[in-house]
Amino acid sequence: MQKQVLSHRPKVSRAPSIYPCRIDKYDVILEKAKCTECGGCAEACPDYIASAPLRYEAFTKPEGCIILRNPKKSCVGIECRRCEEVCKTGALSVQVSPQYLGLGDVRWTHDLILSTWEQAEDGKVSGKYEHRIGNSGGGFDKLRFDFELDEKQPQNYESLEDADMDTSIVLNKRNDGRERIEIPIPVYGADMSFGSISLNAMLARAEAARQWSTFTSTGEGGYPEALIPYKDHVITQVATGHFGVNAETLKRARIIVLKYAQGAKPGLGGHLLADKVTPDVARLREVVPYISLFSPFPFHNVYSVEDHYRHVQLMKDVNPRALVSVKVSTPTDVDMVAIGSYYAGANILQIDGGMGGTGAAPDIAKKNIAMPIEYAIPIVHNYLVGEGVREELTIMASGGIRTAFDVAKIIALGADGVVIGTAELVALGCKRCENCERGRGCPSGIATTDQFLANSINPEWGSQRVINMYSAWKNQWHYILSNLDLRSIRELRPKDGVKFKNGGFNHLIHTDHLR
Repeated sequence: MQKQVLSHRPKVSRAPSIYPCRIDKYDVILEKAKCTECGGCAEACPDYIASAPLRYEAFTKPEGCIILRNPKKSCVGIECRRCEEVCKTGALSVQVSPQYLGLGDVRWTHDLILSTWEQAEDGKVSGKYEHRIGNSGGGFDKLRFDFELDEKQPQNYESLEDADMDTSIVLNKRNDGRERIEIPIPVYGADMSFGSISLNAMLARAEAARQWSTFTSTGEGGYPEALIPYKDHVITQVATGHFGVNAETLKRARIIVLKYAQGAKPGLGGHLLADKVTPDVARLREVVPYISLFSPFPFHNVYSVEDHYRHVQLMKDVNPRALVSVKVSTPTDVDMVAIGSYYAGANILQIDGGMGGTGAAPDIAKKNIAMPIEYAIPIVHNYLVGEGVREELTIMASGGIRTAFDVAKIIALGADGVVIGTAELVALGCKRCENCERGRGCPSGIATTDQFLANSINPEWGSQRVINMYSAWKNQWHYILSNLDLRSIRELRPKDGVKFKNGGFNHLIHTDHLR
C-alpha cells in the first residue's frame, strides 16, 4: 500500500491554452506593409525549425491577435532578436509584451503566472520564467533553502520524475478509530463555493483531486449534485451561514471542515453579492435569488472551548467515519486556538494566513489583518511540540502559498501539508485581474455565475491542467528533497521546535541575513 502511495502519479498530457492570443513575455511585431515575405525571419528563428510547413503563416497577424512562430514554443526575446536582425526592410521588432506587464502583482508576478500556466500546459518547468518566488520583498520571497545559495544552475526537474522519494502525508494521526487517510502529495484543494466559482471550475478541480487521490472542498455554498460522483475526494464545508448544509451532505463526506474564520477576511464572515446569487446558486443555498448573502462571524453557538468541543463532536456524531478539520485564521493567540482544537477532537487543523483568498476578498482585510502564514505556523508547531501533542494533529497551512517551493518552505517551518486555492485557479487560466466579486466579472470563466463565461472552462481540459501543475510540483519537491539528502517530505518538517539559527530556520535562510 505504501509503495502505491509513494509512486502514484496521474498521466500528464498536454493541455494548451484555450485562448487564441497567447500571452507571452515577448511579442514579435510585424508591419505587414514593409514585409516582402522573404521567409528570412522564419529561417532565423530557432524555435521555428520544427514547424517548417507553417513558415510564413507564423509571422502573419490575423484579426485581433499576433501568432508567433511555433505555437508550442515561446519567443526567447530580446536576448535573441535574430528575426529582427535578418529583416532587411525593418518590418519586425521584438518587444516586451504589454499584456505580460499587465499581469499580476508583486506577490503573483507576471513570471509566476506564466510559469504556472506553463506547468499546467505540459507538466514541465522550462526555466524561462521565475517559478519559485515573487517580488513582494518579504515572506516566502525572502526565504531560501540553504542549498539554493550555492546553486549554480537549477537541475532539470524532470530528471527526478521517477525518483524513489515519498511526497505523501497522513491526514489523521489520532488513534480514534477513524480512517487513516493518506494522500500521495502534501496538498489538497481549498474551499471554493458554488457561486464564488463556476460549476465547471469545481468539476475540473474535483476530477484532478480524484486523479491525484487527494481532495477538494465544496466551500460554504452547498454540495452541487454534479459533485456526487467525486464524493470520496470532496470535503464538505460547514461555515457560519450554514448555506446548503444538511445531514445528507455531511454523511457523504470523508472529511468535514468547520470554517471558523478565513485569513483573507478574519472577523468579517463571508459574502456573496447579489448578481452572483443566480437561481441555481439560490436553490442550492436555500435562499432568495439576487439578494446578497452574508455569513455571520462567528458561529453563534461557539463562544468557548467547551462549545468548540461540542461542535466538533456533533460533526463526528452525524458522520461517525469522517475526519473533522477545523479552519481558523491567525490571531495573535493562534497557539491557544490550536491547542483548543486539539482538545476539541479535531483531526486536522487548517491555519489560514493573510494574503490568501480570491479577488472577492477586500484588500484592506487580506493585506492588513491576519498574521502571515509563515509566522503563524512556527508558533503553532512549537507550542504543540511543547505540549507533547504535535504528532497527533495534522496541520495544514493555507493563505498566500503559490508555488512548489512555497509548499516546501511552509512544511520546513512546521506544517504537515498545504491547502491550495489560487494556484489551481491560475492553472485554469486566472490572470489575477481581481474581478471575482461580480457575476460577469471573470473573463476566464472561473469566478463567475454567468453560464456563457463558465462554458469557456471545459472540466476535462481544466482537470488536466491542474493534474499537470501538481506533476510539475512533485518533480520540484523531489529536487528539493534530493538537495537536502531527504527521502520523504515528512522528514522536511522538524520533529522538534522550529529553531532560529544563523539567520534561518532549519533548512531555510532569510536573505536579509546575507547582506
